Amino acid sequence: MAVPSPRDNPLALIVASPTCSGKSALALAIARRCGGTIINADAMQTYRELRVITARPTAAEEAAVPHALYGVRAAENPGNAAWWRGAALLAMQEAQSRGSLPILCGGTGLYFSTLTHGLAHIPDPGPEARTEARARLADIGPEALHAELSRLDPASAARLRPTDSQRVARAWEVLRGTGRGLAEWQSAPALPPAPWRFRAIRLDPPRAELRAAIALRFAAMLRDGALGEVRALVSLGLDPALPAMRAHGVPELAAHLRGELTLAEAATRAEQVTAQYTKRQATWFRHHMLAPISDTRVIIARITSDKQFPERNIPGLENFLPLPVDAPQHGT
Repeated sequence: MAVPSPRDNPLALIVASPTCSGKSALALAIARRCGGTIINADAMQTYRELRVITARPTAAEEAAVPHALYGVRAAENPGNAAWWRGAALLAMQEAQSRGSLPILCGGTGLYFSTLTHGLAHIPDPGPEARTEARARLADIGPEALHAELSRLDPASAARLRPTDSQRVARAWEVLRGTGRGLAEWQSAPALPPAPWRFRAIRLDPPRAELRAAIALRFAAMLRDGALGEVRALVSLGLDPALPAMRAHGVPELAAHLRGELTLAEAATRAEQVTAQYTKRQATWFRHHMLAPISDTRVIIARITSDKQFPERNIPGLENFLPLPVDAPQHGT
């Protein structure tokens, strides 16, 4: 009996980039031309309360082609990489069954990695460890907690920025709840790479372009109701340590609502935080393989709209797309 080749696996396309690079517009253009389904790979865009502040696809865009995993979780119910992997695989299989190309679009590098490289199984640390981690974080702050983690679990601490409170607290709770460090658990993936073939398109525009685009986008978010969206989120009385409460722009606008910042100050801080995050995203993508080199294309430009893409002269990209460009469009 012939052994199945990995080349026989179904094909999926990855469209990845830092925030504000234009990956959503690019994914929409490709989906329209190739009959694709866009599957969200951005952690914050999974929360239903955060449409404006996370720049989720508009209702018109969602109607143009099938979309999946956008706004599917309540802010009080945090997602994680293991949940996303399972949900993404189901969405990919459903798209394939309809003859639609799965297009994984987002900026959360860890999510892509769960599919292309597998995922470690980390036991639930338990509520006591989580409570202890959050209390310790609130008491001494992320940098001091990181210093304590460095003494007890230097391998995990070395992978984390001391100011990254969410990840530092996560590493602390895993250590306290399981007796083993996060790095140790992650060294032995329990879930293998997904049985799919992946092609990847990565946008890597100049940082100056990104900074300008971030400022323009945040101004547009404010016009589109971001402040009201954050006001509604704050009114839920959720734990401020939840991921949705830490989405870029949420802490800053929440501080404005409390009277601690002017709206201009909040906007400036949100833009700065987002710009710093895009730098970390770009670094991650440059150092992690999303697909084999032969199946990866890098675009050193911003895609500003789905209508711009078909007119761009990007060498080799036409032949790189896995389905005919005259495939039937959805929603038309």
